[in-house]
Amino acid sequence: MTTYRDRYPIRVGALLWPQRTDWAELSAFARQADQLGLDSLWTWDHLHAIVGDPLQDIYEGWTTLAAWAAQTEHIQLGLMVGANTFRNPGLTAKSAVTVDHISGGRTWLGIGGAWFEYEHTANGIEFGSGFGPRLDWLDEAVEGVSRVLAGERVTSAPGGRYDFRELEQHPLPFRGPGTLPILIGGGGEKKTLRTVAKHAQGWNVGGSLEKMTRKTGILAQHCEDVGRDALEIERTLVRSVVIRDDADEAARVLQAGLAGNGSGHQLDPEVDSFGSEEQVAEQWRRYVDLGFTHLVVDLPAPYDRETMERLPRLRELVAGG
Repeated sequence: MTTYRDRYPIRVGALLWPQRTDWAELSAFARQADQLGLDSLWTWDHLHAIVGDPLQDIYEGWTTLAAWAAQTEHIQLGLMVGANTFRNPGLTAKSAVTVDHISGGRTWLGIGGAWFEYEHTANGIEFGSGFGPRLDWLDEAVEGVSRVLAGERVTSAPGGRYDFRELEQHPLPFRGPGTLPILIGGGGEKKTLRTVAKHAQGWNVGGSLEKMTRKTGILAQHCEDVGRDALEIERTLVRSVVIRDDADEAARVLQAGLAGNGSGHQLDPEVDSFGSEEQVAEQWRRYVDLGFTHLVVDLPAPYDRETMERLPRLRELVAGG
């Protein structure tokens, strides 16, 4: 029987928090991630800081990706994840394809339902009446975007959130129709995971092993219900990681980085990884058994250069068994 390990290589990426930093640092570490041979590079899609004081400096997502696309050569790029509420889905598709061409076909279209009410209220963006309606909007948006990226002409069904009228866009993705993958973030069991099952080529989530075991089972059921092979969806896991030879020192560095951004999170070995490459690899392998072959490492600013430099070794250890 084919498994996720058979279908996907072991990959590791970096998620650079775009808050509490400046462009010089954000740009320099993006280039370093590329030079180190990491597989993927991600940033948030928020208009205000989401950890600590919302009025900390923060950079916008799609324009950041466009700049990174021009500055890097090999690494794949995406938002972890784009806020569907911020943009009309047609604009989202156009932004993604533009970055895909700048990068030479290295772009993921990351998207989710959005959750941070403060930034919606402050910017006058409709937030909706709750998670349910926003996830309905997400499902409709992703269906439309996926069809546009495949080269179809799209007209919306009556009564929905959006009103596409013979929407057709050019150019198509850099590598051709349907080649720009959509990654959906979130673990909502009734709506989000069903949207993943119907439309996504990638899924991102984070949490304890017990939680992820439940979520993967529910996603598999949704895939069966819609007639989709679950192996068509790459599973990515986001996790806070600091690598040091001494686990206590790694924990100190990780805690300091989170606190410096205003986070009150207390480290939890169920959701955070700190220690040597071997120790972190052992934790990740448990998730690989659930199909999470792609680890995305959360990196708050100021970015931890040593951890980033040691990520290729972590990948080698997990890939080697």
